[in-house]
Amino acid sequence: MKRSWLTRCRGILRAKTGQPEPLDRLGAGRSRGPLDSASLVPRESTLGVNGGRGEASKGSRNLLRHLLSQARPHVGGQAVIEGVMMRSPKSFVVAVRRPDKQIVVREQAWETLLGGVKPLRWPLLRGGIVLIESLWNGLSALNFSAEQSMPEEEGGSAPVDAPRQATAKERAALAMTLVVSLVLGLGLFVGAPHLLTWLFGKGIGVPLDTDGFAFHVVDGVIKALIFVAYLALISRMPDIRRVFEYHGAEHKAIWTFEKGEGLTPQNAARHTTLHPRCGTSFILIVLLVSIVLFAAVFPFIPKVSEAALLNQLAMIGIKLPLMFPVAGIAYELQRWSARERCPRVIKWLVAPGLLLQRITTREPSEDQLEIAVLSLQRALAIEAGRAGQEGVVLYRDFDAAVAAAAAVPVAATVPAAAPAPAEGSSVA
Repeated sequence: MKRSWLTRCRGILRAKTGQPEPLDRLGAGRSRGPLDSASLVPRESTLGVNGGRGEASKGSRNLLRHLLSQARPHVGGQAVIEGVMMRSPKSFVVAVRRPDKQIVVREQAWETLLGGVKPLRWPLLRGGIVLIESLWNGLSALNFSAEQSMPEEEGGSAPVDAPRQATAKERAALAMTLVVSLVLGLGLFVGAPHLLTWLFGKGIGVPLDTDGFAFHVVDGVIKALIFVAYLALISRMPDIRRVFEYHGAEHKAIWTFEKGEGLTPQNAARHTTLHPRCGTSFILIVLLVSIVLFAAVFPFIPKVSEAALLNQLAMIGIKLPLMFPVAGIAYELQRWSARERCPRVIKWLVAPGLLLQRITTREPSEDQLEIAVLSLQRALAIEAGRAGQEGVVLYRDFDAAVAAAAAVPVAATVPAAAPAPAEGSSVA
């Protein structure tokens, strides 16, 4: 029988500490339902000094914290229209509050490009793949939320209980949306800053070219200004402010899980809306990494054309494939920054991203926290091996969704945990 990540953690902990069964009080097999994440995390007091049950020693607490951080599945998420998407290595859940205040939940497997190709899980390679996966699944979640949050009179339709398969036309539309989003994003944050940097150098009479470090610094500053201005502009839109509130709810729910607390809206409300693995922070890390990488690579790239404009356009084209190693390095740095024993220099790198999250996150209301908590609860329940219902389900309210999930039986065979979480642990 395959073992869950919790069972493997228990075995490792017993071997490390020499204690016979320190985690028996976990109640992993009890019928608490999948919604109490505290039941998945042992109390530190169960690890006493010399096997006792008293106050845990500092060494035991550190060991326990390390083992749990290694065993606990990495989760991430994304705010969508009137809802939250949450994912774990195996699950992909979207919860949306409809205009009639009912909650619709879609559960399915996370669509991965990594598959069984192990080299694509290697550090520095996985970042670019994870970025594409996140874009693809994120757009799928966004499209679903837009459909479900639309009032009935405007063409919305009630969800069905059976799994819904996207039509070929819908898949084509999703692929086209992804392509257009990528083109516009690359044009705004790669092409435009590059050309503006080149024109800025011509305007002040100081030639700036890609073989100089100054070019890439100015280019990075312009990218940052465009990005901050873009966020500040859209944050003034009421609908986007609602999305940013759900973004804050998503972060609070993930913090609650990562701190080993019971997943409830009340516990989530106490946490900050800022998170080091947020996609906002990731974008700024990408910006900083691109400055260094481009400054190191471009001096060795010869001119493509004597015509200055054509040469600059060619340099933009060369930057595009370089974005994959940039994303790979940035992804590893961001994962590193979320560790407890992260070097201070890495924390300095992500600090601007945390400040920027003050724009992209807002304090959520209790009903928004309910959506984030429910979405994460369902993702974790599937990850733990509970027999969930893949597809779309409509619930009257949060309490009804909790009661329905608590009644789901534990699967006879608990799936093994995914290998080291290379498949996207970033928080949106």
